[in-house]
Amino acid sequence: MHGMHAKVKRRDGLITHLSVRVIGAAARRGRLEGGGLSLPCTLGRSGLSARKREGDGATPRGRLALLHGFYRPDVHRIRPRTALPLRALRPDDGWGDDPADRNYNRPVRRPYPASHEALWRADGLYDLVLVLDWNLTPRARGRGSAIFLHLSRPDGGPTAGCVAVSPAHMRRLIARLAPGAVVAIEEKPRPARPWT
Repeated sequence: MHGMHAKVKRRDGLITHLSVRVIGAAARRGRLEGGGLSLPCTLGRSGLSARKREGDGATPRGRLALLHGFYRPDVHRIRPRTALPLRALRPDDGWGDDPADRNYNRPVRRPYPASHEALWRADGLYDLVLVLDWNLTPRARGRGSAIFLHLSRPDGGPTAGCVAVSPAHMRRLIARLAPGAVVAIEEKPRPARPWT
């Protein structure tokens, strides 16, 4: 890490601040750092954006609070250990992604008449998923929906705009997160230090 450490605050031993450090010019890979952890993560297929729009594939820059999460009870027979609010997913859980709909960027119950994303997925990406505070209060139409911290693809491919880590790293991480912990997604990659 060449002496670069994330600034970490703790409450009752729990991590309250994480940072995403971008690796590489394409900004599709990074490190999620905090509390002595440095975990590889994947980001949006379009890299980072300060002007996030619905469907652009970019991960929004900024400081986003971790609000709550969901887990698949058929995959995790025991509720994962965490101080974050965590609810068991149901097969009919969804998330609205139609900017014209009144439930844009809100949980919805499927079947739902407007465009939405199913949270109960066959690919396992949302078997354990945390909701980031992006465009929730207040909401702006078209500014992006369903920005989550979720599980990464087995092939390590980029996300549609979320931050993703491996299942093993997610289990380690959520056990140490404080409610309302903040994830700071950096604006640009840090330059590599020259070899000395």
